[in-house]
Amino acid sequence: MRARHLAPAALLLPFALLLAACGGSSRAEGGGGTGSGTDGKGSLTLNVGDQKGGSEALLRAAGELDDLPYKIKWSTFTSGPPLLEAVNAGAVDVGAVGNTPPVFAAAAKSKIKVIAGSHSRSDGETILVKKDSPLKRPAQLKGKSVAVAQGSSAHYQLVASLKKAGLTTKDVTLNYLQPADALAAFTRGKVDAWAVWDPYTSQALDQADARVLTTGQGLVNGLSFQVAAPAALDDKKKSAALKDYTDRLRRAQNWVFKHPDVWAKAWAKETGLPDKVALDAVKRTRGTAVAVAVDKAAIASEQQIVDSFAALKLIPRSFDFGEFVDPRFNGDLPPSSTAPRTYGKAH
Repeated sequence: MRARHLAPAALLLPFALLLAACGGSSRAEGGGGTGSGTDGKGSLTLNVGDQKGGSEALLRAAGELDDLPYKIKWSTFTSGPPLLEAVNAGAVDVGAVGNTPPVFAAAAKSKIKVIAGSHSRSDGETILVKKDSPLKRPAQLKGKSVAVAQGSSAHYQLVASLKKAGLTTKDVTLNYLQPADALAAFTRGKVDAWAVWDPYTSQALDQADARVLTTGQGLVNGLSFQVAAPAALDDKKKSAALKDYTDRLRRAQNWVFKHPDVWAKAWAKETGLPDKVALDAVKRTRGTAVAVAVDKAAIASEQQIVDSFAALKLIPRSFDFGEFVDPRFNGDLPPSSTAPRTYGKAH
């Protein structure tokens, strides 16, 4: 049965609009709305993969798309994996994804290079249960059913949370569902728990009678990345544009931290999220990001994800994650271990 038959339409609409960077869907969206146009001027065009309410909306709100000396052609994708498929195919020069999609893409020997990183708080990476659920700690998930998007950051967070509780994925029944379908299953009690990320965490807490069983704080690395096509990096003019683009994203993120309310309203308008949910997600995770170097520590942290998924045979092979990193834009960025920003008590 399709998700729209299982859950309130008002809940599903924003979820359907905002399949986020960490997810595992496999469909790229075509034209229409933000994400199908072109910004800037000049003879050089940078093809950028994006997601609803993602980099384009962020840069536009922060004023960083003004006076572009090159063109950006935007393509909108539902999630990280199909975006990386486009990077591999050379259809996209660069795009933003979470910490896990590059692991799956690299395991498939995709032509990708991680060129920039950011470090956020992981309070929004959660395992949710219903408010009246008898489950009080992760160890009690044994024998239970958990919804999760395959290949997502939530997938790794679930693996890490189970491991800390002395369990493995074999101790639970995994239901591989994208957020809209997972919400439907969660709302109707078809699953016992849901491993997910912001803004879905914030929306479920606000609208789906959910509570947090555990978060990824201290368990997952909180990293997200800009991933580029090697061919774009080998082109001198495109490489210079990629450097400028990542600089603009860094400045935009700095702007977001200082203007959470303004960005939350813009983000809500772009995605259909309720204003309160958007602001909660900004203060819980999205506004806390700080640009960091893709350094040895970041590579080692990603290697842990590689090794974990390889051991569970969730990816076809193990590999050296460092081979899929190009550190040329690290410059004077702080180390990847730099603490994320915070708005005080987690929301």
